[in-house]
Amino acid sequence: MKKNLTCFIRYSDKETVEQIINILKDSAPVKEIVIAGGDDIYPAVEGVDVSVLRSGGFASSATVREAGAMAKTPFVLVYSGLSVPDIGKYTLSRLIQACWTTGAGLVYPDFYDRKNNTLSPHPLIDYQEGSLRDDFDFGSLVIYDGNAFRDACSRMERDFKFAGWYDLRLKISQTHTVLHLPEYLYTVTETDLRKSGEKQHDYVDPRNRAVQVEMEFACTDHLKVINAWLKPVFDRISFSETEFENEASVIIPVRNRARTIGDAIESVLSQEAPFSFNLIVVDNHSTDGTTDVVRSFAGRDKRLIHHIPDRKDLGIGGCWNEAVFHPECGKFSIQLDSDDLYIDNSVIARIVDSFYSQQCAMVIGSYQMVNFDLEEIPPGLIDHREWTPENGRNNALRINGLGAPRAFYTPVIRSIGIPDVSYGEDYAAGLAISRNYQIGRIYESLYLCRRWEGNTDAALDIVRTNANNLYKDRIRTMELMARKRKVSLQR
Repeated sequence: MKKNLTCFIRYSDKETVEQIINILKDSAPVKEIVIAGGDDIYPAVEGVDVSVLRSGGFASSATVREAGAMAKTPFVLVYSGLSVPDIGKYTLSRLIQACWTTGAGLVYPDFYDRKNNTLSPHPLIDYQEGSLRDDFDFGSLVIYDGNAFRDACSRMERDFKFAGWYDLRLKISQTHTVLHLPEYLYTVTETDLRKSGEKQHDYVDPRNRAVQVEMEFACTDHLKVINAWLKPVFDRISFSETEFENEASVIIPVRNRARTIGDAIESVLSQEAPFSFNLIVVDNHSTDGTTDVVRSFAGRDKRLIHHIPDRKDLGIGGCWNEAVFHPECGKFSIQLDSDDLYIDNSVIARIVDSFYSQQCAMVIGSYQMVNFDLEEIPPGLIDHREWTPENGRNNALRINGLGAPRAFYTPVIRSIGIPDVSYGEDYAAGLAISRNYQIGRIYESLYLCRRWEGNTDAALDIVRTNANNLYKDRIRTMELMARKRKVSLQR
């Protein structure tokens, strides 16, 4: 077989790298192996060229561009893992075949995780135009078409320290298909053993701020190239177009949260504001005693509307629609999850004031991560400071959430509606609103977000995690289509 593959290995330590070299050298297509990073010297390997790339950190633009200059072969493999992979005998040939026959610019296969000497399937999801997340899971072994790789490298104009490979991927997607090959072709040792709920806030961890700034630049450049970038020009809001009996309504969708719903309700009813407000609890046919808790509060305070939907097939988004279209819903619809509680008695007033002062159709606050006993846990304050008035709605297409608590100008959210799903419904609504309207921000903590075993996203398996990510990618794809249409109509 013709040697037509250059392999780039991420440096971890000399022993690991030498083991990976020994695995790759016997694969028929491998012509050259390049170790990205480190200062070690490696012995010659018969029939395979081995060299070292020392242009900076593995994720830097300098490293990626240098890789593009070094790779002369028709195909390029990049292994970004830090452990020794178990690569099937025909894996590389199969990936090259898939890349060649489809004309894809990048191909990534499924793989197995090894945990405590047990193999677990790690299926990946298909890439689509809306897969703009910088943490999209490609696995650690991918194959590039050599020409697509070199062309994308030649178009990398920024000097990133962290976003080099992300920038490359986006540029390849502009001209080539990114192909998921649903075949389990290698095995790696799982190194991140955290549960799903512990991983989901990595992108807003203050320690990762410099990384996120670079990712935003790369994504913004990409949106401009594909004509999906929106200028900071927004539709004006008139807060007097509809009459409402109440200025605000807090909305709590709930199902089987008897342990926490009482705390949430009390935190709302204790609010102080210079206007009238109510609380709409949409009880989604609870069976654990939640209904009795809500009913007891409603009997003591007429501001609480205990609404049980006629339908029994509603998700969280469907429950939200029940509330915002309720005849007693206020001018502003303010979110509180049934697990959580407001941080003090001024939250509703501060949110409503922000609508008027920032002239926006949606307000998003900040929250403190706590355990069930309300003790602070890492990463602490989640304030989404990556949001800027000028570019927030564009960067929103890259990140996996917009923050909380969320509040909507009711006529606008009624005109858009909320998808009837139980994951990502808030994100979909926020993207749709930001397409036309400014979103206001409050960067001080407004509520305590409990993380406990009862959270719906506390410990998801790979199948459920994939389903959630696939849905959000689909939402982003649909939003990209809408924004491209908006841009074309403005020309």
